[in-house]
Order: sequence, then C-alpha cells, then structure tokens
Amino acid sequence: MKKSILFFFLFITTTYSQISDCTDSLARNFNPKATVNDGSCNYNCTKIKPETTIKLSDSLIETSGLLAFNNLLWTHNDDHDTTIYGLDANGKIQTKIKLEKVKNTDWEEISQDSNYLYIGDFGNNNQGNRTDLHILRIEKKSFLSNAPLIDTISFSYSNQIDFSVQKQNKTDFDCEAFIVSHDSIYLFTKQWKHKRTAVYTLPKTAGNHIAQLKETIKVKGLITGATLTPKNNIILCGYSKKLKPFIYLLYCYENFDFASANKRKIKLKLPFHQIESIATLDGKKFFLTNESFIRKPFFNVRQQIHLVDLTSYLKE
Repeated sequence: MKKSILFFFLFITTTYSQISDCTDSLARNFNPKATVNDGSCNYNCTKIKPETTIKLSDSLIETSGLLAFNNLLWTHNDDHDTTIYGLDANGKIQTKIKLEKVKNTDWEEISQDSNYLYIGDFGNNNQGNRTDLHILRIEKKSFLSNAPLIDTISFSYSNQIDFSVQKQNKTDFDCEAFIVSHDSIYLFTKQWKHKRTAVYTLPKTAGNHIAQLKETIKVKGLITGATLTPKNNIILCGYSKKLKPFIYLLYCYENFDFASANKRKIKLKLPFHQIESIATLDGKKFFLTNESFIRKPFFNVRQQIHLVDLTSYLKE
C-alpha cells in the first residue's frame, strides 16, 4: 500500500511539474505556471519602423542575400552577376570578390557555418520546374584570400513529383531562405500558392541529396530571407503579395522542432518594399535589404539597407 501511495505521489508531482502551455511573457496567453513551451503563444499585432534606411549602390539593384561575416555585411544580386559584395554598416561597398567558373541562375540567399559560406542557387518562381537546384559551398579562408574554393550541394524536393511548366509566381517549390546549423541545412520555401513556408532539411556536404520535408509553417506571406542568431533563434523576413514586408520570429524551441517554437510576426512600416534578406551581428539588431521596385509613375522604391532593433521581442 505504501508503495502505491508513493508511486501516486511521484506521478502527480511529475505531471504537475511538466505543464505545457505558452511560456513567453510577451504573449497574450502567457501562462506563468507553464514549464514546457508548446507553440501556442499568440501576440498582439505589432508594427515597427527601421532605425535607419540607407540607399545602396546601383550595383546592387537586385540585392537578394545578406550575411554578417568578417566584420562586413556580404550581399549578392539574384541574376547573372557572380560577384559577392562586402559592405560596411552604412551600406557602402568596401570590397568585391568574384566567383569564377560558376553561374548565377537565381542566387537567392547566402548563409554560413564556421568553415564555409553557402550560396543558394535555388530560385524557382519563373516556371517552377527547375531540376538543377543547388547550393554553392565556399571555403572561408580561400574566399578571404580572393581565391575561392567551391563545391556544390545539389538537391531536389522529396515531395515534388510534378515538373511541368507553371505560370510565373504560382509554384510552392520556390526557395529564397536557408540557414546552416550543425550538420544540416534548413530550407524555408516561398509558397506562392498557399502563402506558407515548408521547412526541408538536407546534409551540408557536397553531392546529390533529397531535401526531406520537415514541417510547414503558416506564415501568411512569402518568405525571402533567414538568419540564425548567436542564441539559435531563427529570424525570417518576407512580404505579402501586396508588398507589405514583415519579420517572422522562431524562438524557444529545441532540436529545431518548430512545432513547439514561439512564432511571432512583426510588420515593418515600409510599404511597397520587396524585402529580400536579413542578417545580424549580435542577435539584437538586424539589417535587411530590399530590391529596387520601380513602377512609374506610382512606385519608385530604390535598393536600400535598413536596421531594426528586435531586442525587446527576443527576451529570454
């Protein structure tokens, strides 16, 4: 009998100590008694304005990726140009490194780990039927010595079986964002039809791979960039089909299980900006770039770099 009572007491204690709910004090439904975050947090609608906005060089009208590395911000164009541009914090070009013997079909993102840079040539919005999706992997030391050593990570999506020609901006198999962590690459797709992002994983080693579908996140928009902070938060950026830009936070998760992550969408006070990339030096303030968007006589948005402060939204 005593053993039964002891077992019951331990069961109740353990159950009580593991309360799954929203653990984020910034959320509307924060539960101060919760001990395990379950991804149920919801938030008030928030809009923020960049601290600074600076026009970029005319060499970067199609800036598409952004990376903080070696005390510079590195960006690239998304078509033809195979040059990587190193910018200072004011958006001024400080150096250029050209990648030889490679092609820029549709470079959409740049990422990194401790030893390599990665450039995603996987833009697929034109017809949705590319069969040459790949990521260039560049050894960092060779890159900084201006003699880049490059190999290729080729891949296809595990659930794409239809490769017929699609109408422009209709496919769910476009991609413009990824991060690299440990031994894996995490792709965040740009679903034109469903306005979601599908998360795929693949090894970060050279060769041919199948990108495995991990999960789908209802971002209600088009994801165009991603960055991993020093504390392993993932910050995405994108815009709506009406070019209303936003930032999407993924945090408080374990083992890249985004189902249990806090997910918070923050709108940017930048109407008609085609935000394409995001990067951070410290995990608190974030740089974003937008492509040139000119549709005279109504729109004349030049290529720019913006700085936003997310310190108050990424509390521990």
